[in-house]
Amino acid sequence: MHIYQMSAKLLGDTMGKMNENLTSVVLAASVFTLTLGYISKLLLKHHCYFFIVIYLCLSAIPFLGHAIAFGKSPIEFLENAYNKYGPVFSFTMVGKTFTYLLGSDAAALMFNSKNEDLNAEDVYSRLTTPVFGKGVAYDVPNHIFLEQKKMFKTGLNIARFREHVKIIERETIEYFQRWGDSGERNLFEALSELIILTASSCLHGKEIRSMLDERVAQLYADLDGGFTHAAWLLPGWLPLPSFRKRDRAHREIKNIFYKVIQKRRSSEEKADDILQTFMDSTYKDGRPLTDDEIAGMLIGLLLAGQHTSSTTSAWLGFFLAKDKALQERCYAEQKAVCGENLPPLNFDQLKDLSLLERCLKETLRLRPPIMTMMRMARSPQTAAGYTIPVGHQVCVSPTVNHRLHDTWVDRMEFKPDRYLNDNPAAGEKFAYVPFGAGRHRCIGENFAYVQIKTIWSTLLRMYDFDLVEGYFPTINYTTMIHTPHNPVIRYKRRKQ
Repeated sequence: MHIYQMSAKLLGDTMGKMNENLTSVVLAASVFTLTLGYISKLLLKHHCYFFIVIYLCLSAIPFLGHAIAFGKSPIEFLENAYNKYGPVFSFTMVGKTFTYLLGSDAAALMFNSKNEDLNAEDVYSRLTTPVFGKGVAYDVPNHIFLEQKKMFKTGLNIARFREHVKIIERETIEYFQRWGDSGERNLFEALSELIILTASSCLHGKEIRSMLDERVAQLYADLDGGFTHAAWLLPGWLPLPSFRKRDRAHREIKNIFYKVIQKRRSSEEKADDILQTFMDSTYKDGRPLTDDEIAGMLIGLLLAGQHTSSTTSAWLGFFLAKDKALQERCYAEQKAVCGENLPPLNFDQLKDLSLLERCLKETLRLRPPIMTMMRMARSPQTAAGYTIPVGHQVCVSPTVNHRLHDTWVDRMEFKPDRYLNDNPAAGEKFAYVPFGAGRHRCIGENFAYVQIKTIWSTLLRMYDFDLVEGYFPTINYTTMIHTPHNPVIRYKRRKQ
């Protein structure tokens, strides 16, 4: 089967892994937390798994805290708490205490903090390490991670972006040719596939991209299945099918990368891509990256932004389909900036597509892919007169901050032209944080803008989009990335 025909089953399996109901996962987490050690031995001795699990599920309800209310409607839960308690409040869930910092002033505590006070590794390592591997990202001391991020930034430069625009446009045209002239399709599934293809082409290099067949795509899907509520809440050693698939895929993908790296090392010809950047990079002490570190960083490059970019791209498409006048303004901008005959895109033209960029910004405001950014308090902290004890998980919600009624005018309306003003959020520094802020700000932000703007420039030239029977997707809160529910869109090829 051709790579562009990766079946709906492939994406369905991936999303199925992510679509675990939060309440069910929380119940499972409480069971495993309470049964560590003693209960596991008891189960082996007496073979009474079913009855003990039922008993513990019922008896552990108080342990859940606010998990069910939060899982059912997290944004409503947080907004109600903000209105009732103010910008800083705490609640318990699955035996953990979460302190939310809402509003720009409160959020400043997280984004201005030092890592030794509000620590990121303590929160994210259990989620990212099984996927990326040991020795990279949140599995290393922060000063090493910062060095690795500098290596990423070296590879994500304007010279590379100029080439990326051509690559992404070519991949987009080739992929969507199979859509035909008109119809109705699942936009999110299509963009999820396309984002993997474009990211691999741009970030991994031609050798790895050429290997991206159905089998490798399935490995990526299995590895990506490690980003779930279950992976965050439950011990990694549990024999869950998704965990086993994740771990097997991690080993196989790394073996593929090892072979490419070794072949590249034996070649006298050097490529100009991020893989070569990693191979040529050294830490401050002069030590080069190991093949294992390079492979882990390549995995991180692809998967860290895959769901966020595909989700944002899909939401942008539905906002444009909902407002046909705005969609036509964006299409007219393509002709005004690039030329009436719409020649191939280039990076300089992409920068000048200001309306499309404002639409992307507004999509990220109303549908930021990450609902909550977290740190672990390693030392007592104070915000808005509230003392946060050691051990609290300190959180900022971009989703809530982006729609606070005392910060944003017409907060629930999609209004891209609000960014024509200098201070769309009344000048508040941390009111708009789709990519985070401070030392942990997402290093892939510029690439994401290039990728999404190029894809949608190409799609606007190819098709006119409509909602199906006026349906605008609801938000699927059961996934860690807030994806659109039932994201089917109607399209018709434009007449040039």
